[in-house]
Amino acid sequence: MGFARNALGAFLLLVLILSVAHGDPLVPALCIFGDSVVDAGNNNNLATLVKANFPPYGRDFVTHWPTGRFCNGKLATDFTAEYLGFTSYPPPYLSQEAQGKNLLQGANFASASSGYYDRTAQLYRAISLTQQVEYYKEYQAKVVRLVGKARAHDIFSGGIHLLSAGSSDFIQNYYINPLLNRAYSVDQFSDLLMKPYTTFVQNLYGLGVRRIGVTTLPPTGCLPAAITLFSSGSNQCVARLNQDAINFNSKLNITSQVLQDKLPGLKLVVFDIYQPLLNLITKPTDNGFFESRRACCGTGTIETSLLCNARSVGTCSNASQYVFWDGFHPSESANQILAGSLLEQGINLIG
Repeated sequence: MGFARNALGAFLLLVLILSVAHGDPLVPALCIFGDSVVDAGNNNNLATLVKANFPPYGRDFVTHWPTGRFCNGKLATDFTAEYLGFTSYPPPYLSQEAQGKNLLQGANFASASSGYYDRTAQLYRAISLTQQVEYYKEYQAKVVRLVGKARAHDIFSGGIHLLSAGSSDFIQNYYINPLLNRAYSVDQFSDLLMKPYTTFVQNLYGLGVRRIGVTTLPPTGCLPAAITLFSSGSNQCVARLNQDAINFNSKLNITSQVLQDKLPGLKLVVFDIYQPLLNLITKPTDNGFFESRRACCGTGTIETSLLCNARSVGTCSNASQYVFWDGFHPSESANQILAGSLLEQGINLIG
């Protein structure tokens, strides 16, 4: 298995080098939807408390400056853009960079604390998934004005559209919201989330999109903040939360297969983030990490967003040794490994 993976990795690298040598990305555009795992700065422009546009966020980014990414450096989607041969990252749609020719290579519509369930976003004043699709329609109109309908169609149908959502629906809403967890079992809530996911895919398909990738839930019970909040002091991954994530991911795969069968010409890939991240958490030293329980920022037990700031006591000096940057989000080093796994799983979207 290791040899096969290395051979595949070498092949991908060769394809990438040849592609970049010709100056062309492997796909015409990259568009990103979802939550804080992929938000590159949209929340900077919202009246929300969920932001990351201040130190120490961004300290290891290329500019060594906070951009609004919930990370010390690059997101997994930034590495994905690089691997696909892009020389810049999809601009956050609400930012100044999201105009003119910059839009031809895609855009980022993601918003921290958003989810499949629109009320999750509303609780935190984030951009709901429904609104992200509305912004995408606006984006399409702008691209059509820039290059005309025929070329725009090629960009939309050939571009990769990535969605990362669900974690906020559970950790920032369902588990802490009695209005939800008394009204629905976890299983029922997961079923509920399949409806907006189905609508999202159908809406993009109706807009001419043909290549969609969606990430599974991570092992939510192993996120440092989740252990702090829900483990009753055991300091171990919360098995119940991980099992909920596994069950949700099973529904996501089944629903995606139904959509794939129903919509002609659609390439829909479900990216497994659960196992690759769990491998980093359970076997950190095998992957070059020193710490996988505590995050780098502050005490590493719960801090994220405003609680992870320049005055947070205890922030580590070398985030590359940590699987997690803050209580919810992987470090740049972990993101790089996760992006490599995404690339392997997503060959079908590129071809």
